[in-house]
Amino acid sequence: MAGETRTSGESGTARGTTGWIDATLVGLICVSIAVTVLGGLIQVSFGAYSMTLPEAWRAVTEPTVLFSADAWRAFLLGAELPEMNRRALIVWNIRVPRVIVGMFVGMNLAVAGAVFQAVTRNELASPYILGVSHGSGLGVLVTFVFFSGLTHLVPLMAAVGGALAFIVVYAIAWNGGTSPVRLVLAGVVVGMVAWSLQRGLFFFVEDIGVVQSALAWITGSLTGTDWEQVRLVAPWSVVSIFVAAIGARHLNVLVLGESTAKSLGMKVEWARFGLSAVAIVATSSAIAVAGIVSFVGLIVPHVVRTVVGSDYRRIIAGSLFVGPALVTAADVGARLGPSVVAVAAGAVILVAGLALGIGGLVGSTAVRSRYDTDYTRPAGVALVVGAGMLGLAWLAGGPAVSDTQLPVGIVTGLVGGPYFLYLMRRRKHLGDL
Repeated sequence: MAGETRTSGESGTARGTTGWIDATLVGLICVSIAVTVLGGLIQVSFGAYSMTLPEAWRAVTEPTVLFSADAWRAFLLGAELPEMNRRALIVWNIRVPRVIVGMFVGMNLAVAGAVFQAVTRNELASPYILGVSHGSGLGVLVTFVFFSGLTHLVPLMAAVGGALAFIVVYAIAWNGGTSPVRLVLAGVVVGMVAWSLQRGLFFFVEDIGVVQSALAWITGSLTGTDWEQVRLVAPWSVVSIFVAAIGARHLNVLVLGESTAKSLGMKVEWARFGLSAVAIVATSSAIAVAGIVSFVGLIVPHVVRTVVGSDYRRIIAGSLFVGPALVTAADVGARLGPSVVAVAAGAVILVAGLALGIGGLVGSTAVRSRYDTDYTRPAGVALVVGAGMLGLAWLAGGPAVSDTQLPVGIVTGLVGGPYFLYLMRRRKHLGDL
């Protein structure tokens, strides 16, 4: 009997530990991994030295590199590169780091967005709602403009700027405690002030090269990233994501409301401040290596929450994989050029329009009552916009690899904007969690 009781208790503990993992979450993770791998292979297959997807796969899985301790010592510790063939050298030393940095950026921004949405109890929150991104941007621009010889300190200045912005936001919002509304409003104010100062600094720049570098950084770009950026972002990413995963249970309690959290024994301000600090570290490390990549921290938690539910253990786990998939796919579009982005975006919007139209014709009464009842107008707009983008891409010569690369932040903005408009039309109540 005692053995049965012990077995039952151990089984209950196991279910409590892993019971939140279900088939939906596993499926989402598998699809995200597939998108990331495919996007990564496309990324490493083209450039000045182009190759087919099978050739790119063989280069990525080259045994003399993949299982070489000297190669990994060079990649991760900055040691001297061992000899390798030309294809493997191009793929592993130039193209693979860009994919890895993009994965870390997507992972960090997505998890940070999920944390901020729970801390503020506002599904409109993102890593930028508390002024972190604009504070980081201001720190970087100050370095570019006034300390151009210290560009190696850009990542540190990004982190310092983001942290200072957060401290100012928290100080403004504090009034015997904080609230989600005050944090959001203070974040908007501090973000706008930092944004204005960023633009003002451009008037003090005399070197056009500095202006171009700063603009590329502000719009978010993975161009020119290498293993140095991987070594910079990886440690902070691992630490912040690990702490965020551990704090998922606290996020579930915070979402219930401040009074409920206090009644359960939680020190709300300490939890809110600590989890926000973790999200700031994740955001600053991503901004330090890729600049301001918009909408990732806003859209990914929405998508994951819609698929897997409101349990933050699932949301954090899903965001770890959906974020890299989104950034990798967006960077493929950035590499291919404007015409391919127009084709992809046009096709997605066109399909969305068809889906809305069909849903309006054959959708069930329950679905129509829960969401928007008038599908005709958004469906028509989506069909027109999608067809127009496809037409413009065709007039431009169709999809082809472009010599001009778009910043990845522009692509995520082009994807995130329409998606957010779709959310506004689909949801009757948008804002509070």
